[in-house]
Amino acid sequence: MIDIDTIYKQANLYNMRKYLFSFLILLGGSLQALSQASTEAKAATLFFDDPLLPFYILVAVLFFVVLLVLLVALYMLQVVNLMTQQAAKERAEKLGIPYKPEPSFWERLWEKSNDLVPIEREGEILLDHNYDGIRELDNHLPPWWKGLFYGTIVFSVVYILFYHVLDTMPLQKQEYENEVAMANAQLQKLKASSPLASIDESNVEATTDVQAHVEGKQTFMNTCASCHRKDGGGDIGPNLTDEFWLHGGSIKDIFKTVRHGIPATNMIAWEAVMSPEKMKNVSSYIITIKGSNPPNAKKPQGTLFKSEPSEQKKDSVKTQVGL
Repeated sequence: MIDIDTIYKQANLYNMRKYLFSFLILLGGSLQALSQASTEAKAATLFFDDPLLPFYILVAVLFFVVLLVLLVALYMLQVVNLMTQQAAKERAEKLGIPYKPEPSFWERLWEKSNDLVPIEREGEILLDHNYDGIRELDNHLPPWWKGLFYGTIVFSVVYILFYHVLDTMPLQKQEYENEVAMANAQLQKLKASSPLASIDESNVEATTDVQAHVEGKQTFMNTCASCHRKDGGGDIGPNLTDEFWLHGGSIKDIFKTVRHGIPATNMIAWEAVMSPEKMKNVSSYIITIKGSNPPNAKKPQGTLFKSEPSEQKKDSVKTQVGL
């Protein structure tokens, strides 16, 4: 007599073995391809010039090895389970009793975590309520749900104890203040180690260095001339050579405009692209082209701004340089 169940299990074992062998072949081919690619890359780019690349490859190989071990362990576990079921079934046939398969570990865990009542025992939890023929069962909350609920209670007690009673952990406001203090300390160290990085609109001064003005002019030609013209006479942007300014004409005002931009206009914020030194140089160059009166300049915009005597002096110095 042919045992269909046995044939079906043997077929499952065969399929699992086939899939495992296919995975091993695929894994071997992948590792070989990876090794070949790594060898070629090493010869071409000196192992990608990355000292951590061997470590990455080692981690990848270990990952595949662990994955392979897990697959083999699952396969062997499945084989043991099938052999155990087959032996239990043969023993039940010899004893002449019906065979009832034992529930798996996951099935037992599912039933235990949900505390399910079998259908044949629903009469024991049937309530007297009757709504148009609809009856109600007295089902309790599953254990996993109650476990989560009790866990939140324990967590709240521990949280209050550590954060509000013992003060061993900082609250969110204190964490924020600590982070701000740490950031300020790092900023102070940065300013102390690099004075140029600490330049802003509150302390910037027009430079008198010729090379700085040359660099500022180059920056102006590359980034500002498209809107203000190469001579600063104004196009999409306003005229930068007259005494009328929309947002102030001092070195501090110009630096602030270059750094933060003007919202809802074509003047974008350049602080993410330019260094403070470069913004200072281009602002200083703009100071030098005041009063140059280029031909066909744009009409004045904004309010009249008179340069400070110190700035006028610096302008005359730079104009003599030919900038």
